[in-house]
Amino acid sequence: HTQAAAGVAGVIKVVEAMRRGVLPRTLHVDTPSPHVDWTAGPVRLLTEATDWPETEIRRAAVSAFGVSGTNAHVIIEQAPAAEPVAEPPAVAVPVPVVVSGRSEEALREQAARLSERVAADAELSVTQVAFAAATTRAALEYRGAVVAADRAELLAGLEGLASGAISGMVAGRGGGTGFLFSGQGSQRPAMGRELAEHYPVFADAFDDVCGRLEAVLGRPVRDVVLGGGERLDQTLFAQCGLFAFEVALFRLLESFGVVPDFVVG
Repeated sequence: HTQAAAGVAGVIKVVEAMRRGVLPRTLHVDTPSPHVDWTAGPVRLLTEATDWPETEIRRAAVSAFGVSGTNAHVIIEQAPAAEPVAEPPAVAVPVPVVVSGRSEEALREQAARLSERVAADAELSVTQVAFAAATTRAALEYRGAVVAADRAELLAGLEGLASGAISGMVAGRGGGTGFLFSGQGSQRPAMGRELAEHYPVFADAFDDVCGRLEAVLGRPVRDVVLGGGERLDQTLFAQCGLFAFEVALFRLLESFGVVPDFVVG
């Protein structure tokens, strides 16, 4: 006997029976009790699982009796059918696909092989390729990367690396990772808008910094930065906007596990 859990076990049993439309058989009952007149009504023991037709709302009763005299009784009714929720359309998010080799030639060859592999499998998504490239391949000295949101962009970038139209770079050994916060002059209209639309981490950090700046300045920093107007070139909005953008970008990279050893700017 499940003792204190007997009541909730009965509730779970009824809920699952309603979900599946099946009345489970009564366990451990070989002979019906002679103290009940089973011919006086439609009540009977279930000797085998029986379909529970949905001709009307399903209802069931669960009783639990405690040794101290506690009696609990609950009637459970089938929940109304949930309205179907339309899935939002998938939004292609640009991701980096990294390629590396022990020489510039090896880098190009690796890019060519990866391009052939992607082209041969139409079911292979950009995110799958990016994840595999970052987690299952060695990071060798000569490196290249393609930032792509769809297969066409990925294939075009890989072909560029393979042909040499896009050059890679040589990674240093044993160096640290640094983040540079650039100053005024690097601002651009609507900077951060697409990142905020695609990455909640970026959007939350950007809104937080802009909110703090606006509380002090009394000026609409967020609207000016994302709006893309000429006011962004004004010193106040350029410097505040860059700071908000770069802090949000820092938090986004941090969420990806990229943490700097030092920060300048």
